[in-house]
Amino acid sequence: MSDLSKKKCIPCSGEIPAFTEEQINEFKTKVENWNIMKNDKGHFYLSKDFKFKNFETSLNFINKVSQIAEDENHHPDLKFGWGYANIIIMTHAINGLAESDFVLAAKIDEISV
Repeated sequence: MSDLSKKKCIPCSGEIPAFTEEQINEFKTKVENWNIMKNDKGHFYLSKDFKFKNFETSLNFINKVSQIAEDENHHPDLKFGWGYANIIIMTHAINGLAESDFVLAAKIDEISV
């Protein structure tokens, strides 16, 4: 879909602005089926649901995502159970989305196939 998965997440300490809606819409086309959401404070984040055949498959997927998160030093919110996983990604330091969020989403897409 894009070359984002080849990039590295860049740690953010809040020195960059969050993406505008225009930038978000541009980057959304570079990842597969991630939903652009707003939290109760109006900050954008990425969310995606994954379906699996059982608990073990969900757990294995979450373990792979966890390893990617550690390697990239960019940690999403993870929720999973029997046959499902939900991943939420945002850059908390800027209360929104940046390129690294889409990079992480693209890397997760690669292992979800």
